Amino acid sequence: MKNISTKLVPWSLALAAWGSSMAYAAQDLPGGPAVNQLNLHPPVTRIAVEQHGLHWMMLIICTLIFIGVFGVMFYSIWMHRKSKGAQAANFHESVKVEVAWTIIPFIIVVLIALPATKVLVAQKDTTNADLTIKATGYQWKWGYDYLTGEGAGLSYISTLDTAQRQMSNSGDVSQAPVDYLFKVDNPLVVPVDKKVRVITTANDVIHSFMVPAFGIKQDAIPGFVRDTWFKAEKTGDYYGQCAELCGKEHAYMPIHVKVLSTQDYSAWVEAEQKKVAAKADDPNKVWVLADLMARGEKVYAANCAACHQANGKGAGPIKPLDGSAVVQGAPAEMMHAVLEGRANGAMPSWKQLSDTDLAAVVTFAKNHWSNHTGQLVQPAQFVAARGGKFPEGGGSAAPAATSVPEAAPAAPEASTPAATGDAGPFQVFFDSGKSALDDAAQVEVKKAAEYWNAHKDGKIALSGFVDATGSADKNAELAKERAKAVAKLLTDSGIASERIELRKPQTLTAGSDGADKQARRVDIVAAQ
Repeated sequence: MKNISTKLVPWSLALAAWGSSMAYAAQDLPGGPAVNQLNLHPPVTRIAVEQHGLHWMMLIICTLIFIGVFGVMFYSIWMHRKSKGAQAANFHESVKVEVAWTIIPFIIVVLIALPATKVLVAQKDTTNADLTIKATGYQWKWGYDYLTGEGAGLSYISTLDTAQRQMSNSGDVSQAPVDYLFKVDNPLVVPVDKKVRVITTANDVIHSFMVPAFGIKQDAIPGFVRDTWFKAEKTGDYYGQCAELCGKEHAYMPIHVKVLSTQDYSAWVEAEQKKVAAKADDPNKVWVLADLMARGEKVYAANCAACHQANGKGAGPIKPLDGSAVVQGAPAEMMHAVLEGRANGAMPSWKQLSDTDLAAVVTFAKNHWSNHTGQLVQPAQFVAARGGKFPEGGGSAAPAATSVPEAAPAAPEASTPAATGDAGPFQVFFDSGKSALDDAAQVEVKKAAEYWNAHKDGKIALSGFVDATGSADKNAELAKERAKAVAKLLTDSGIASERIELRKPQTLTAGSDGADKQARRVDIVAAQ
């Protein structure tokens, strides 16, 4: 007996420690989930109140039906059991019974449908909104754009607090705050007693915008626009989460809505507009490396560190940035990555960030950790990149001589490793409207093949570009054919097909003259 007690002691202590840790971490969050919560969230909108009423009405009706049906059943079983000599009645086609079991359920359904329909119609009535906000789901954060009403023009990204994300990664939640995994850097701010229309969409996969206290839940689907609305009747902080399984970071995509009084909301809007005006950067401004690095560190912490980690090492399938060939290579490749995304959305596009923020975060990654490339990307280069003109070569630590980057040179020679100072990208040019490889293009592809035959661990990625003129559909198809032509020559030169990844081309249909080689390029890069 003593032996058994001795063995149970450490297990009891461990269980007690675990229980105390969990009890400390799990606390009621006003406006959010509560410990041992059995009912719906306390409602703060009229729609949520109506939903509560429907919930209890349905529960009462179902309970009465349950008691009635099982009461009759058990009564019949007990009072007409065989031991009492009961004999089964023999009857068929009772009109009264059939009418009863048809009419009574019909009446019940009507009684349920009438109030439910009223609430459902009200939920979908998004007309006459005082404020319209677009909520865009990203992996894994929310973007808010104020479209109409007071505050129109404001726009920002709402991301889980970095300290709480790091706490989750550590596994030690003994000091978790009451808003653990609900705290964000930029909550959605709305005024009280105003009808707020929320338009939902997504940038990558299906998300769902849900705030239980408001009684709203609306899917956010890429390529589609859905809407819902709420009118908060109490000021305070209210919380929700993405309610659609959207990937491995799904649990780190909270929603925080801050409801302010009308006066406080107006003051908040005024303050935010002043911040926007102060942050309005001239894209033609030439930045020095130190200033871009300081700004880039903040942009990275807010948008990139959740996946790539603060140390740039990545995690699991997330590729590291520290020591990456893409980061250490020519600026154009990393600029493509942040503007277009990679791996079918696993690396999302960050084109919603400003040109200055993009230039800052790319410059930061290229000159932080062990990446000391000395390369600097200016905001003006991202302005040009959005139009299809990406810089050539390896970049420079010195500020550009002019505020706008030069267009691609007219000479037919493409960048080579000798010119860029690294293993790529190799650049293959095409004549306008053609997908065939000329002699110069074949030479460049064969150079790339020779390099990768000597570096078996490298992966080849082709970035197809289209002509700057012509229809979008025609140019997109032309880009595919060009990339396929390069891929075929690579495989004919001994490169295994599984080492080749064809990336989505960027379509250009206007704003460029036919002489720009950047609009007719296929980049071949080594993706580590």
